[in-house]
Amino acid sequence: MLRKYKENDIESVLEVWLNASIKAHNFVAAEFWTSQVDNMRNIYIPASKTYVYEIEFKVVGFYSLYENSLAAIFVAPEYQGLGIGKKLIGHAKEQRANMKLSVYKDNMASQKFYLSQGFSIVSEQTDENTGHQEYTMSIGK
Repeated sequence: MLRKYKENDIESVLEVWLNASIKAHNFVAAEFWTSQVDNMRNIYIPASKTYVYEIEFKVVGFYSLYENSLAAIFVAPEYQGLGIGKKLIGHAKEQRANMKLSVYKDNMASQKFYLSQGFSIVSEQTDENTGHQEYTMSIGK
């Protein structure tokens, strides 16, 4: 079930985010992601419009929009490949006709997923936090 985020979802959302981030970004030290948990908790999630996906009352995925940016979309590793990401991104596209996102160049699986969902690469830059190359992708105008 897809629903709006509630404040008491924060620990579940952070767990999904951390586990999925470490898995998807094995080219970045796990310690970097761990060091970002407080920023996610105190800055990024509160500033964003977030929706969660639940299975049997357990949050197994979420996405966050900040203005016209898809700031985050993550599915717990053990629930990946079940179509949850497609449902999340489909819902996000209903919220914003035009969206952009950033994805690491080395994260081929996510790039392929975003391309399959209608996004296209518009630029390449270096992520100032990790030093890794990333793409900006967009959909819509």
